Amino acid sequence: MNAFVIDTFEFSRLKERREGERAVADFARLPEELADASGVVRWSLQGGMHASGHPQLTLSVNATVQLMCQRCLLPFAFEVASESVLVIAKNEAVADEIDAMLADDSIDVIVGDKAMNFLELLEDEALLTIPLSPKHVVCPDQVGQDVEAAASLKRASPFEVLKHKQ
Repeated sequence: MNAFVIDTFEFSRLKERREGERAVADFARLPEELADASGVVRWSLQGGMHASGHPQLTLSVNATVQLMCQRCLLPFAFEVASESVLVIAKNEAVADEIDAMLADDSIDVIVGDKAMNFLELLEDEALLTIPLSPKHVVCPDQVGQDVEAAASLKRASPFEVLKHKQ
């Protein structure tokens, strides 16, 4: 995976914006979590300042990836759609202070860098959206079983027998 290096502080200060797409197969760790490495990851990165006065990045990630269902072991399409606000801190101690001050779980505070590999950050964000135990909503092999299960529920209730004995 080629590096795409940014200075997080300058990128935020200048309110730069970049967007693009990258093949799933170009990432180091992402393909290992997928049923196959097809598809692309579309992304946009916007620099700016948080209301608290700290630099921030807004990262949007979108993709359709193939995951392996943990119930039926068949692949299925999963939509990755994420938008994250990342407040930038100078070091870990400042990051902890900002995080405590913001007290907002929807905002992540990260340590900035003058030479951050953006593609690693992008890959991290995509990996965080993938469920730990991916599953179909309804597995393809269960569609017929659901019909059979519904029919079995229509069987006579055990209380019906009592009703007729009176």
